[in-house]
Amino acid sequence: MPPKFERLPYLQNREISWLKFNERVLDEAAYEPRPLFGRLRFIAIFTSNLDEFYMVRVGSLTDYMLYDKDYVDNKTGMSAKRQLEAIYNTVKILYHRRDEMYASLSQLLGSKGVRQYLIQDLSNSEVKELHHYFKMNVLPLLSPQIVDMTHPFPHLLNKQLHIAVYLDGKSRKYFGLIPVPNIVERIIPIRDDGFLLMEDLILHFCGDIFNMYGVIEKNVVSVTRNADLSYDDDDKEIEDYRQYIKKALKKRSRLSPVRLEIQYKAKDEFTKFFLDKLDMAYPQILHSASPLDFSFCDNIEKKFANRTDLMVPPYVPLESIPDKTDMFSLVSKNDILLSYPYESFTPFLSLIQQATTDDSVVSIKITLYRIALHSKLAHHLIQAVENGKEVVVLMELRARFDEDNNIQWAEHLEQAGCKVLYGLPDYKVHCKLCLITSIRNGVVHYVTQLGTGNYNEKTSKQYTDISLMTANQGIGHDASKFFNDLLLGNVKDTYDYLLAAPNTLKPKLLALMDEEIEKSLKGKEASIILKCNSVTDKDIMKKLVVASDAGVKIQLIIRGICCLIPRTNVYTENITARSIVGTFLEHSRIYCFGVGEEAKIYFSSADLMTRNTEDRVELACPILDKDVHAQIREMLDIMLRDNVKAWELFSDGRYVLNTPQGGEALNSQLYFVQHAKMHEVPVSETSKQGGEGGKKPLGAFERLWKFLSGMFETRAKSHQ
Repeated sequence: MPPKFERLPYLQNREISWLKFNERVLDEAAYEPRPLFGRLRFIAIFTSNLDEFYMVRVGSLTDYMLYDKDYVDNKTGMSAKRQLEAIYNTVKILYHRRDEMYASLSQLLGSKGVRQYLIQDLSNSEVKELHHYFKMNVLPLLSPQIVDMTHPFPHLLNKQLHIAVYLDGKSRKYFGLIPVPNIVERIIPIRDDGFLLMEDLILHFCGDIFNMYGVIEKNVVSVTRNADLSYDDDDKEIEDYRQYIKKALKKRSRLSPVRLEIQYKAKDEFTKFFLDKLDMAYPQILHSASPLDFSFCDNIEKKFANRTDLMVPPYVPLESIPDKTDMFSLVSKNDILLSYPYESFTPFLSLIQQATTDDSVVSIKITLYRIALHSKLAHHLIQAVENGKEVVVLMELRARFDEDNNIQWAEHLEQAGCKVLYGLPDYKVHCKLCLITSIRNGVVHYVTQLGTGNYNEKTSKQYTDISLMTANQGIGHDASKFFNDLLLGNVKDTYDYLLAAPNTLKPKLLALMDEEIEKSLKGKEASIILKCNSVTDKDIMKKLVVASDAGVKIQLIIRGICCLIPRTNVYTENITARSIVGTFLEHSRIYCFGVGEEAKIYFSSADLMTRNTEDRVELACPILDKDVHAQIREMLDIMLRDNVKAWELFSDGRYVLNTPQGGEALNSQLYFVQHAKMHEVPVSETSKQGGEGGKKPLGAFERLWKFLSGMFETRAKSHQ
């Protein structure tokens, strides 16, 4: 039965909206104040984003087109085929923009002494030297083959580069394929100022490999495969769930192809061969004048490590709570809000570490979705078990593309003695919750941490998230009840403070919007501010339209997908939407209803997407501490006044970069870097753990040295 579709003129397609977001990411590569290697990294981020988009979203739409003919987008009524056509047309334009951007950056880097060479740029002696290097160091590692009756077309691994060669065998023509090995260094140093990519080296000398044939045409190709795994399988009812996920992951590299990338111009006979062998259509081919894989950026920065003028200096978050602080005593007095990456992740790690040795602590319970490859947090949890604490870890194994890492950590934690759960069969557990339970003077006491982002030391330096540590016993009681519900597989319970999807989160948000509608209809000031990564939930958007019609002022800060079109005269005239794209990835989710000190503010792990509000386990927590409340209101105000890195969405679907209109320029991310503050810590709270606060934390001035200031320079440039 086809999904219910209601045509609403204020909604747009989510896939096209996401592609517009990735275009804004690409625009960061043109931001001139940023050092050149930093600009190159944004091309790499754009490319990586697009890879995942094809593997997941295009993969899903391809499946719909093949297996569900009745499927239509519930926002626009577009069939899977129409959406794919729109995607292909849009992506071709983006590829052209990326080629132009990369060519421009390559020229600028060349003028600064960092040049990407091609073989034709080199002298005869250099080519001879490279030929020797190829024969001695590269050729022995290659696994070439021709394609004919006895050599069937091989399986091309997802995103692996291949050299494809069209060969003349005199009596007949052949195709040859050479996988570019991942075990060799991707870049080859050339002279003192440049490099050659490995795929270009193999491409040039591939005639040596197929020396019994004539080379008609050669190119670099890469296949992208559908990676949108389905975990619905009867086997999971009879297998260990961890083993079931491992088995499902093996399918990913063999799923159907959804994109063929060809680096250089190719003739029809060349492309037709691949289309036939891969069972693909011509619109699925994308030609690129740029490298097909930008992971070599890391190698370039290592090779030119001395070129600090081209580097973005490593950002050092503020250690906003001194080392050796007694975190339990500190949190027991006031709620503590950490704002990443402006503040360090370390205080939370210190809280866990201190819990491992505190005799009053009896248990640590935590949900994990994505954690670092080398996770200090996981080691602290293992230490807690070794010290006799009960440690309960809900490790969500289905965190896309992090499944292997999560499985490995789940095994380590389990072997150490942690009680490890693998999520719930029908819902991904995406919430971020940690509960430390202690018994003090015979009384159970809770310290709870909730956040908008993952427990990941690495991404906490790259993503903007907020993390609350609280000794509010009501919230702690809710958290304890929530963990018990997870252990029992119950997702339908209600809590006094916490909002939990799929049961209470969306109904409560809709009710809070109704409160603002009622206030506006009574002539009172009414406001809704929503900050998240994406808005696609149709019920939420329809309620926002009702609120707009009632006169409620609605301000959306949506980094990525925004299916709601603002500023339309009839439906959304009181709604504005902006997207902040800067050095850090905006990731926090904050929902504010009302104005001033009376506003009701929640922060959450959930985006306003149907998958989050109905199909995942998520949490939202109210802000009850007045100081934290004021802190978050100020954060929202600064982001709403950003006129350097904020893109405004207009009713025609265009995003326009804000620029200062005669006033002072305000870059919200720079502002938060410069205004990150130390938390007030009484001397007594530092002495208990030893020392007078430990090592002196870096101040804002020390952290914001010359190049970082240059990177964040507040003059704006519009790239429309």
